[in-house]
Amino acid sequence: MSFISAEHLIKSFGNGEATVTAVDGVSFSIAAGDFVGLMGESGAGKSTLLSMMGGMNAPTSGRFMVDDIDVYQLTPEQRADFRREFLGFVFQSFHLVPYLTVEENVLLPLAIVKADRKRKREMAREALDQVGLLSKRQRLPNQISGGEKERVAIARSIVNEPPILLADEPTGNLDSRTTREIMALLRTLNEKGMTIVMVTHSHECAGYANRIMTISDGKLLAN
Repeated sequence: MSFISAEHLIKSFGNGEATVTAVDGVSFSIAAGDFVGLMGESGAGKSTLLSMMGGMNAPTSGRFMVDDIDVYQLTPEQRADFRREFLGFVFQSFHLVPYLTVEENVLLPLAIVKADRKRKREMAREALDQVGLLSKRQRLPNQISGGEKERVAIARSIVNEPPILLADEPTGNLDSRTTREIMALLRTLNEKGMTIVMVTHSHECAGYANRIMTISDGKLLAN
């Protein structure tokens, strides 16, 4: 049974002869608990498609559904609530606030969550424990390694316990050993039930996924 589905998604930019179609008639379905690697050359449309899946980039046409919710039929306010409830995001750049501690960075998504301060701190520490960084929660970002920064970014993305994690080149700035550590962490999160869609150029990283989708010139190849 599909948890995530796309029906003939099209995303075009520009007008007339200057029109560029970044995503061209893409349809797919993803089951709950899948780990999908989204691959393709630079400019193929991977990140555009991921941003559409993240509820941040409305399609020119087509339909995108998550758990029977028609995402782009929601109002902007409803879509913000949808992202908060369903989605965690991890990017190639860590986007950590440099003057906040590791724990404070992880607490950021909880600012609008209805819970008392003690519970929020418990949630942040549980997320940091999952990524193996609880002992470094009081450090600043400039006091930890690149791989640890990525772990903090992952902890921040899962602190709300979302069912879906969208990752855009999460190991793009990391060395090979640290890449393997981060991919093993993502695999563990997936084994605990999280649905993951990861954009990657790396065949090694894609090997951690249980399914590969390849996009070329905006079109999804057979998958």
